[in-house]
Amino acid sequence: MERREFIRLLGGAATVLPVTARAQAPAGKIPKVGVLWHAADRQAEGPNFTALMEGFANLGYADGKNIKFVHRFPDEMPDRFRSMAAELVSMDLDVLIGVGVTVAPYLKAASSTIPIVFTLVADPVASKLVDSLAKPGGNVTGFMLFGAELGGLRLQFLKEAVPGLSRVGFLFNPNTQLVGSYLDEAEASAAKLGLSLRPFPARTVEEMSPAFEGMAKEGMQAVSIAPEGVFFLGRAIMAKSALANHLPTIVWSRETFSAGAFMSYGPDLLEILRRTAIYVDKILKGTKPADLPVEQPSRFYLLINLKVARDLGITIPADLLLRADEVVE
Repeated sequence: MERREFIRLLGGAATVLPVTARAQAPAGKIPKVGVLWHAADRQAEGPNFTALMEGFANLGYADGKNIKFVHRFPDEMPDRFRSMAAELVSMDLDVLIGVGVTVAPYLKAASSTIPIVFTLVADPVASKLVDSLAKPGGNVTGFMLFGAELGGLRLQFLKEAVPGLSRVGFLFNPNTQLVGSYLDEAEASAAKLGLSLRPFPARTVEEMSPAFEGMAKEGMQAVSIAPEGVFFLGRAIMAKSALANHLPTIVWSRETFSAGAFMSYGPDLLEILRRTAIYVDKILKGTKPADLPVEQPSRFYLLINLKVARDLGITIPADLLLRADEVVE
């Protein structure tokens, strides 16, 4: 399939620099970096954990030799996010990393002095993590994935792919800080596209299957899924439930798509995670977080699963297939 042109978002995009420098820990001291994840363990984080560690390895860092990592896994529990953030802050660490849409606010609430690098955050300004993308201010900076503003494009792709689409379910987590932005953007985009959109909540992995059953009972014809850590953890359950209820879904990342979703549109999350190490390295070498602009992704990928389409009895239009970056047979 031909690769479509990359979409470049304007404003605040940091320049992508080649990774060539080797890491050098200060004499007599090994820097300590705390990482607050969102899943229950590194296995549940899967490719995300591997990608972040690869980013540090690419810069010459080796855990236990010239850097020390302290990992904490809250398993998407708000109380554990708070307690683990406080625990990391108490450990005299040099830098903190928050991985995922919901994580960084807990770190910021726990410390106003330790440098914090967030990654895979939807809207750091609306989340009040930074003053602006170009000039973060304070002790926090990082990498965003774009969240609510891509929801309209996902709905557009669903409408093009599913013949006669008129009723769309929107799966969201009410516990997400930016839930209002997600819902507002989805509803506004649906109205412009002539679609009727109905939100369906799911706060935990256990609530996902019932949510899909409810969508089917309410006559939804497709589902758009908001970027969310809980949905990443339950990506296999979502794919199975969607197929069982004959509901084509569109998700936000390759990793979620690979579990069996119908379509995906979003940036390369693993590359963002690898690049996160670059900001940590700069901070360890003396750069202040306030002087590092929030980096935005400049490339977005449309992925289509033809096998799932066939299982759902959907024929994807040829022009949409030509615009896809990847088609899974």
